[in-house]
Amino acid sequence: MGQAWGFGRHGGPEVQEFFDRPDPVPGRGEVLIRVDVAGVNPLDHLLRAGLVPGLDGGRPFPRVLGMEAAGTVLALGEDVDGLEVGDAVFGFALTGGGTYAETTVLSAPNTARIPAGLPATVAATLPVAGTTAVDVLDQLGLPAGAAILVNGVGGGVGLAVARLAAARELHVVGTGSAAKREPAETVGARFVDYTTDDVVAAARELVPGGFDGIVDLVGGSALRAVAPLARDPRNVLAVGDQSVVDIGGRFVERRLDRENLQRAARLALDGVLAPAITAVHPLSDAPAALATVESGHTSGKVVIKVT
Repeated sequence: MGQAWGFGRHGGPEVQEFFDRPDPVPGRGEVLIRVDVAGVNPLDHLLRAGLVPGLDGGRPFPRVLGMEAAGTVLALGEDVDGLEVGDAVFGFALTGGGTYAETTVLSAPNTARIPAGLPATVAATLPVAGTTAVDVLDQLGLPAGAAILVNGVGGGVGLAVARLAAARELHVVGTGSAAKREPAETVGARFVDYTTDDVVAAARELVPGGFDGIVDLVGGSALRAVAPLARDPRNVLAVGDQSVVDIGGRFVERRLDRENLQRAARLALDGVLAPAITAVHPLSDAPAALATVESGHTSGKVVIKVT
């Protein structure tokens, strides 16, 4: 039996609970891992609320929270290639196993070995934020010298996008609250404070000719406000709001496969995708870890160190 943090029904934080569960049995295409570190993401509380159906693997309640982890392979299910018992790995729990737990199952095609020299704490942040940054910049395909606006730059994904964009020699402008200024500027972005500035006017002042690409991590009215700043509406790319297509933009095309995980890991090993890990919580403090992310005011990445 191992401890896990999850939820007994869909709802708000009140449905969350600690519980014990037997080690999951890896099914076809799955690996059982001992979880060393789990990443915490906004998607986690959206799943708890029942707003993202189809990612629970059909598992019964109580369900374990969390979508990304790093750990050590304990057992292999059928039809698993390229991974062995004892491997240090990181990846996605796409079949509903959750990751805020002592052990869990990851989807083998969406799991990769951790390269030597890369800490598990860093690896655990890459499945969501790291690969999203790679996907966003690849999809935009902007040349060096182009200007990009990251709308909502302060979180784990926003900072990863800004850091990777700067490494590709793009001119980066990021929007966020005052607390996000220092982390954004640290990764190479010029900053617009939406709490004190007219975002559109301030961004136009920084880049008078308009932006070659806009990456939106906020959605809703904030997305619609900045969209006209794009020189080409097709280069407005949203990570969370699929209504972007209604204004001529695109939704990010996610690649969750092992190859993309390996790309993100190499970039992290080279320091290009060095995540801003702002809080490390023990599993016993998982409620506070998720509450911080759910508040929407955290900077960088929050992780849970399980072992």
